[in-house]
Amino acid sequence: MRLEAITWDRLGDLLAERLLDLEPADGGDRLRVAFDGAPAARPGELARRVGEALRVRGRPSLVIGTEGYLRPASLRLEYGHRDAESYYSGWYDTGALWREVFDPLAPGGDGRVLPDLWDPVTDRATRSPYVHLPPGGVLLLHGPFLLRHWFPLDLSVHLVLTPGALRRRTPDSEHWTLPAFERYEEEADPSATADVLVRADDPRHPAWNG
Repeated sequence: MRLEAITWDRLGDLLAERLLDLEPADGGDRLRVAFDGAPAARPGELARRVGEALRVRGRPSLVIGTEGYLRPASLRLEYGHRDAESYYSGWYDTGALWREVFDPLAPGGDGRVLPDLWDPVTDRATRSPYVHLPPGGVLLLHGPFLLRHWFPLDLSVHLVLTPGALRRRTPDSEHWTLPAFERYEEEADPSATADVLVRADDPRHPAWNG
């Protein structure tokens, strides 16, 4: 696949322009977009860039990170603090994401979305208030392993790193997570299944397949 060099600002603008012309696949009135990638690839930064680009174009959006939907430590760390299998399969509360984020944005939903559910620092519920995403709004969800859950997405963006870049850009204390990302690439093949692929090996010089 041929990738073209681009700046992050230009990429945010082009993705926002694409979303302005996109219709929800299920006939609803709100778009759902995933920015999928390892923390080292910084998918949240791109999601926020797109959100800002939409804002200046008059389109409402809501940025949500899956780090706000971690499961309680008693479940997340049942097999220890560095278990790659648990990280891959059991850290994120996908059931809550369906219930509190995707269901309200489905056709006929009221648009009341819970921006986060659990604080991993205090290991308590955040008790954040619901946020209303109005008709025409765009959900910008970011986090790892998003393309293995069959979420109802209208656009998926995968930020990919080569194994070497992923290792270099992941803190040493988190190298235990690397086998989980290797497994994700093998099982979900996000580079092939995503609508948009962004190569982020060099954080200063991304490239994409737009």
